[in-house]
Amino acid sequence: MEIKRIGSQPSNSGPADWFTGTVRIDPLFEAPEPARVRAASVTFEPGARTAWHTHPLGQTLIVTAGCGWVQCERSTIEEIHPGDVVWFPPNEKHWHGATPTTAMTHIALQEALNGKVVDWMEKVSDEQYRK
Repeated sequence: MEIKRIGSQPSNSGPADWFTGTVRIDPLFEAPEPARVRAASVTFEPGARTAWHTHPLGQTLIVTAGCGWVQCERSTIEEIHPGDVVWFPPNEKHWHGATPTTAMTHIALQEALNGKVVDWMEKVSDEQYRK
């Protein structure tokens, strides 16, 4: 058994190559092999969002605070709230983040395939975000 105590892992800023705006990533766990699951709590300040990306084995988001937006390629933006659970199938191009006026926090769970959990793509433009 392993217990990760609150505050035992440092918070990180979301890298500017993959995020727009102010994003804080708090790692929760990375299960040792042969397990593949990893999780983090991610907080987006108003207007902050991910770049477009995919996950080789999919991703689950559990919204814990605030109000956010999610969008899959060729789909409309959907609003998400605390308690909502979002599933993105493997390799589905998508983004997620806060609304323009409200911060949002979610727990992100994804599995690694050959050590890789995400493929980052281009940033979500302001025009795409405002639709």
